[in-house]
Amino acid sequence: MCSCQPEGSRRKPADMFGTIKNPSGETLDYTFHEGAANARDVFLIGHGVTGNKDRPFVVALAEAVSAEGVPVLRFSFAGNGSSEGSFRECTISKEVEDLKAVLSATESVGFRATYAGHSMGGAVGVLTAASDSRIRYLISLAGMVNTEAFYDREFGEETPDSGCMWEDPSCPLSKVFLSDMKTIGTTAPKASEVTVPWLFIHGTEDDVVPIEDSREIFAQANDPKKLVEIPGTDHVFSEDGLEPMSEAVIAWLGDTLRR
Repeated sequence: MCSCQPEGSRRKPADMFGTIKNPSGETLDYTFHEGAANARDVFLIGHGVTGNKDRPFVVALAEAVSAEGVPVLRFSFAGNGSSEGSFRECTISKEVEDLKAVLSATESVGFRATYAGHSMGGAVGVLTAASDSRIRYLISLAGMVNTEAFYDREFGEETPDSGCMWEDPSCPLSKVFLSDMKTIGTTAPKASEVTVPWLFIHGTEDDVVPIEDSREIFAQANDPKKLVEIPGTDHVFSEDGLEPMSEAVIAWLGDTLRR
């Protein structure tokens, strides 16, 4: 599957990206998985709301892709995991800027980027890819599309700046988050502005982001595109969902990176 560079253009060690900071000056925590020595593509993974780069399925996907020869960089958005910043300031719009900082870091060492975003990270991917050509290939993993509907469904009964997400005190619900989700409303109109190959993967039993989100935006997306629906799989591809998700990603990368 590996897409390679000419002999002699070997990459630097795994710390080649140095410190990655977003426009707010916050350091983003990341883990790099090496692939083939001369790989020219890097696979970026962004997580969902309340997540981080060390979610089990994120790590498993990273290991599976790197084993196929494609380097992987999984990172935590600011305010999540071990990245700097406040969770209260986390929004899709701010995470778009985080992703652009990661793209700048990967571009600086000559990689071309495939971005895979899970859940809210999927919304980040759509908004970024619609305006930033540095994303060469896009993957939405149970990608959130209807952001306002998601907020109303999951957090509508909570009071911003006093309540929390899913009864987790470490994940306070902020007015900033509410405002951003309502302002965006839906990422579906941006689908027509994404002009790169796009893979959608969604479990049929996802009760956090309904599979209808992927079906809706897929219908509006440009070719080339592919939608993979995994029967019986939940939002985080747990248990029997992990293997078919990883296999779908790897198969698609194999076909796409050879183009």
